Amino acid sequence: MNLDELLALDTLRLSKALLGWTLRLDSDEGRYEGIIVETEAYLQGDPACHAYKTKTNRNAAMFGKPGTIYVYQIYGMHYCFNISGNDEEIGEAVLIRALEPTVGIELMKMRRQTDSIKNLCSGPAKLVQAFGIRMDMNFWNVKTNALSLIPPYHSIAENDIFTTTRIGITQGADLPYRFYIKGNKFISKK
Repeated sequence: MNLDELLALDTLRLSKALLGWTLRLDSDEGRYEGIIVETEAYLQGDPACHAYKTKTNRNAAMFGKPGTIYVYQIYGMHYCFNISGNDEEIGEAVLIRALEPTVGIELMKMRRQTDSIKNLCSGPAKLVQAFGIRMDMNFWNVKTNALSLIPPYHSIAENDIFTTTRIGITQGADLPYRFYIKGNKFISKK
């Protein structure tokens, strides 16, 4: 599957299909790469979705062309990022929850102030910090900017994907919209 085919998927299928793809950021400091091992889907009719009620200045990137980056702050101090899914003007996105670091590990260790490779990108705020993803990357697109996606050598088989409920939310917590690669030690939480 190429990038255009990936981004043409509906948001739930995109969430699963992103597993195994590599997230890459080429920055002034160097290159960061990690394999996507955990995702969560947020659909427009979902009460946990930032676009549940309406389009706002905060969530406008979710309504962008497929592949638009949505960066936002949580708990007043951490940042997360999503990749928009579905058609333009439909507010849906996939939260990238965890990565398996592959390139730029020493830079990530410095950013995260840890020597634990397992702890570098095993959560949405951790991977944003490790990669140096910033608010000014909001509205970037994985097709045209320095934060991009690289296809896997082989797709992850359906029976190697675990489907479960999302973490850290109160509304829509019962929806099975979280996906991760079974047995991967870099996921945020079982």
